[in-house]
Amino acid sequence: MKLDIQADKIRQSVRDSYSTVAVKGDSDCGCGPNTCCGDGGLQLTAEMSSLMGYSEEDLAKLPEGANMGLGCGNPQAIADLKPGETVLDLGAGGGVDCFLAALKVGREGAVIGVDMTPEMVSKSRRNKEQGDYPMVDFRLGEIEHLPVADATVDVILSNCVINLSPDKAQVFREALRVLKPGGRLAISDVVATAEIPDEIRENSQMYSACVSGAMHMNELGELLEASGFEQVRVIPKQSSEKLIKQWAPGMGLEDIVTSATIQAVKPGGQGCCGPDCCQD
Repeated sequence: MKLDIQADKIRQSVRDSYSTVAVKGDSDCGCGPNTCCGDGGLQLTAEMSSLMGYSEEDLAKLPEGANMGLGCGNPQAIADLKPGETVLDLGAGGGVDCFLAALKVGREGAVIGVDMTPEMVSKSRRNKEQGDYPMVDFRLGEIEHLPVADATVDVILSNCVINLSPDKAQVFREALRVLKPGGRLAISDVVATAEIPDEIRENSQMYSACVSGAMHMNELGELLEASGFEQVRVIPKQSSEKLIKQWAPGMGLEDIVTSATIQAVKPGGQGCCGPDCCQD
């Protein structure tokens, strides 16, 4: 029971933080100093989006307000999306990856964005109204308990969200459930590269800042395999150091966590997790 209570406290803390982000708007993440925003609030800039791996061309296609600068990478770069596919985004935020995915899968495809924060879902739905996205659907729900039917999804995207879950094993079980046989994961997330100090692990603000909940990259790969995935790859992105430094300047976070690309495939189909099918 104690673990369940602690997990619920973590979820509520994260929900509160990102509710504030959604309400305050795009130019200030609302976290305050010494968190993901840095001193005085991290302003969204073209440089930050570039550090995550998004091109200016892609960002220019988005509805105003969709890019909230909350990611740590670009899962689109490894997703290899195809026309007609069904895509699920875990922790959709303002909808940036959903809208970009919609451009790839087209009207014959479908994109589902799930977020546990009502304010974020409302924001993403308003963003949807700015463009022509009939194939995109935003749903309120937890990534540990997805409002998605079994075996209906071709590709799961997520950008800096799974680290926020206090029950990552349940997230991957749910991901396996909703994916079709051969369906694939294409995730950008924060992983630990060293032991995270207790003072950071126990800091709720640093949890919402995508640091405290980061799992070591080796353990994350093992967890994916134990959950039933195959062709698992967890690859650290060394170029993310500059981005992570700006989350909390002077704390040395870049020495203990990094952004990584995470790919895996559900057994039973012909799927692969990218153009090179996860082969080294």
